[in-house]
Amino acid sequence: MSGAPPPRVLVLRALGLGDLLAGVPALRGVRRAFPGHRVVLALPAALTEAALATGSVDAVLPAEAPGRGVPTLAGWPDGPPDVAIDLHGNGPESRDALAALAPRRLLAYACADPSLVRPPVWRPDEHERDRWCGFLAAHGIAADPDDVRLPVPATASPAPGAVVVHPGAESAARRWPAERFAGLARRLRAAGHRVVVTGGPKEDALVREVARRAGLPAGDELRGGLPFAELSALVAGARLLVSGDTGLAHLAVAHATPSVTLYGPVSPRLWGPPPVPRHVALWKPGPPGDPHGDRPDPQLMRIGVEEAAAAALALLGPHGRGPLPASGFPRYRAETR
Repeated sequence: MSGAPPPRVLVLRALGLGDLLAGVPALRGVRRAFPGHRVVLALPAALTEAALATGSVDAVLPAEAPGRGVPTLAGWPDGPPDVAIDLHGNGPESRDALAALAPRRLLAYACADPSLVRPPVWRPDEHERDRWCGFLAAHGIAADPDDVRLPVPATASPAPGAVVVHPGAESAARRWPAERFAGLARRLRAAGHRVVVTGGPKEDALVREVARRAGLPAGDELRGGLPFAELSALVAGARLLVSGDTGLAHLAVAHATPSVTLYGPVSPRLWGPPPVPRHVALWKPGPPGDPHGDRPDPQLMRIGVEEAAAAALALLGPHGRGPLPASGFPRYRAETR
C-alpha cells in the first residue's frame, strides 16, 4: 500500500525565459526550504523543458496570459497546495490567483504576514535576482542571488565554438536593428570567427535578413526556434553570445559563456549580468522608456556597431573564451555617451 502523497508547493512565475532564469536563485531557495515537498512551477507550457532543466522544480503547471498578465490556475489538481508562493509580481492579481486555490500558507508581496518582523518591501530600483531572494529571506527562506548556473546539457551543440548572434527580442523596443547585427557579424567574421544567427520560432525572417546582410552561409542560419536542450547546448558551447536584453542573455550567464548584451530601455542594473568581466552590458543612460514599445528605444539606438564589435572582440581575445571570472561590483559600460 503506497504512502500519502508528498505535500505540494505551488510557485507562480508565468513569464518568459529570461524571467525564469532570473528567478532560478529564488526557485532553488524554495527547493532547499521544502525538501520533502513536490515543487510545482506555474509558467507557460513552452518553458517546461527549461524549467525542469534548472533542477529546482518537480513539475510544471501550464499557465500563461497575454501581455505578461496573470493567468488562471484552473489546471491545478484537486486539493489546496500546502504552500503557494507568488514570484510573479507585487500586485493583488497574482496574489488572488493563488489565494483562489485556498493554500494553507501563502507568500506574496501583496499579502501582509503579521508575524513578519520585517516584511518585504518592493523597490523598483532593485535587481530582479536580489528582489526575489530578499522577498524569500523576509519569510525565513535563504536564497543566493548568485546561484544562477545550469548544468551543461547532454545534447550536442549545433555550432560548437561559434559566436552566437541573437537579434530577436520580445518587443521592438529591445530589438537592435537587423542591419547593425549584420554589421557586427561581418566584423567578427573578418576577425576569423565563425558566426551563427539564431532566433525564436517567429523570428525566421529576422534571422534570414541578418544572415543575408552579413553574408553568412546557409548552415549558419539557425531558424525555427531551437528546442531548449539544443539552444542551451548552443549557448553553453559558444565562444560568445551577442544579443539584446532577452532570455538568451540570461542563458549565457547560466552557462558562464562570455556575452555582450545591448540594453535599452531597461538598465542592466535591474536585469543585467553578474559582476564578472566575461559579461559586458552596453547601456546609454537617458529618460525612462517603454520596454514593451513598438519601436527600438532611443537609448538602444545610441549603441553603435563599432562599440559592440570592440566589446565582442575584446572578450573573444586571442584564445576565444574571454577573460577569467573576477570578483567585484559590475562596471557596466553605462556612462559611455
